[in-house]
Amino acid sequence: MLTDFGLGDRVEMRKKHACGGNEWIITRTGADIRIRCVKCGRSVMLDRGDFMRAAKKRLAAAAEESAETNERNEENNGEH
Repeated sequence: MLTDFGLGDRVEMRKKHACGGNEWIITRTGADIRIRCVKCGRSVMLDRGDFMRAAKKRLAAAAEESAETNERNEENNGEH
């Protein structure tokens, strides 16, 4: 059961989505959790309990992901 998550985190769900992807980004937190499929962009809303049971693990926190993106952007800007 996943208990530590936040807005913008990338999570892996136990079941695959119809498109074949199982990576999702959390776009809303509260009593309900909204997640968006990384592969197809489809958005789904689950209540917190269902989300916590269905989530397998957190792949990347929002802060880690934005730091990696910033590093890649800096590297790309330095090459030109």
